[in-house]
Amino acid sequence: MLRALAVDDERPSLEELLYLLHADPRIGSAEGAGDATEALRRINRALESGPGGPEAIDVVFLDIQMPGLDGLDLARLLTGFAQPPLVVFVTAHEDFAVQAFDLKAVDYVLKPVRKERLAEAVRRAALLAGSAPRIPVHEPDPDHLPVELGGVTRFVAVDDITHVEARGDYARLHTDKGSHLVRIPLSTLEERWRSRGFVRIHRRHLVALRHIGELRLDAGTVSVLVGGEELQVSRRHTRELRDLLMRRP
Repeated sequence: MLRALAVDDERPSLEELLYLLHADPRIGSAEGAGDATEALRRINRALESGPGGPEAIDVVFLDIQMPGLDGLDLARLLTGFAQPPLVVFVTAHEDFAVQAFDLKAVDYVLKPVRKERLAEAVRRAALLAGSAPRIPVHEPDPDHLPVELGGVTRFVAVDDITHVEARGDYARLHTDKGSHLVRIPLSTLEERWRSRGFVRIHRRHLVALRHIGELRLDAGTVSVLVGGEELQVSRRHTRELRDLLMRRP
């Protein structure tokens, strides 16, 4: 019995898709999400729950064109997960099929969705879910962070990160070689990397003390030079930063 998540920003389309999924005897449960960001939060809970947990999701039925993070963006993010759910694209557009299958989609169903066609997609997902090996979940490497780049998962060394910029529920990691967007809130990285010499200097920025090149004072404004960028330090964080820099070996 598959546990499904349907994602579509158009409410009528989402309700119709959920109706068809609930009618399929191979679907044990199906819930909906109105956009990719909401879906990502739900998938995150599923992964934390584990393959046999109460929050688990086996397959995502995913629209492509949605405001903000679209379906292809979400599918790319999922490729970086250790145990991603299967993905079936459900869309009104034929133009993205090649990209969809490059992302290892199980199927590509065109709207308006026919019951028989969706049933075939469910059949394929059920076969794959039943034959997929259970990959053991390992503890994350504390010295590296996985990032997705062009459909390939790479690992960024934490010591190479100069600073981190908040982007809503995401964070942008900056290194001397470029930047990477990850689905981790800045507050989580602050807590995780405090012992590694990262310090909050602003509600939007977390910096690595070892990569601070200069501390600048200008008419009461404090800023730091990090990785070739000048970043403002908020008043509430100025004293703590000065104290940490004074103690830095």
